[in-house]
Amino acid sequence: MNKQPELRLEHIRCGYDKADVLVDVSIRVPPGKITCILGSNGSGKTTLIRTILALNVPRAGKVLFGDRDITGLPTHLVNGAGIACIPEGRKVFPKMTVRENLHLGAYRERNKSAIKDRLDQVYDIFPRLKERSGQLGGTMSGGEQAMLSIGRGLMSAPQLMLIDEPSLGLSPRFVKETFNVIQHINQLGITVLLVEQNVHQTLAVSHYGYVLMQGKVVAQGDTSELRANAEVHQAYFG
Repeated sequence: MNKQPELRLEHIRCGYDKADVLVDVSIRVPPGKITCILGSNGSGKTTLIRTILALNVPRAGKVLFGDRDITGLPTHLVNGAGIACIPEGRKVFPKMTVRENLHLGAYRERNKSAIKDRLDQVYDIFPRLKERSGQLGGTMSGGEQAMLSIGRGLMSAPQLMLIDEPSLGLSPRFVKETFNVIQHINQLGITVLLVEQNVHQTLAVSHYGYVLMQGKVVAQGDTSELRANAEVHQAYFG
């Protein structure tokens, strides 16, 4: 396998109108690892993802993927560079079938054999999606839609997956199942940037993490360091 590129955000300042949400944020997402971004609502997590995807263009700083500067690139070119996003709330297409939703994830691929291979891989990870390939996305449960959203992201054959709040609105059983899938995806060689509030599950699967508070990185380290960090412990464990 070719060496995977590293994602780096360097001294990012970004926000909306004249208000800054992210203030001098720098993070590294090393290849082949699961890196997490922890933070409560309003900490800047969503703006961070939007900045990587060039939905928000930073006022200062750079977004680098490998040796390529992707700051402010059109979003479809960010995806074309090898970055897929699993959005908060799944965002499946409700009136399209499971198979149609998955095929949309491979919209840039013209090789029908490659698309079939990717579809087979997704069905291997999610047998339930194969069983329900003709079912409309909007009629599936929240857990099944989570599978579909992740499967659609895999169809683009990404090098890096941004996964935004995967546990949101899921039952505890599906939360555990989803995090197991995230680990499996990483074991396939895909780098993961996991943005979450569920600190217990997130630290259980991640290798390294950052804590955002009011748009600033207030703590970082490997998962054992974050568990032992007094500020993190107070904020999340009480």
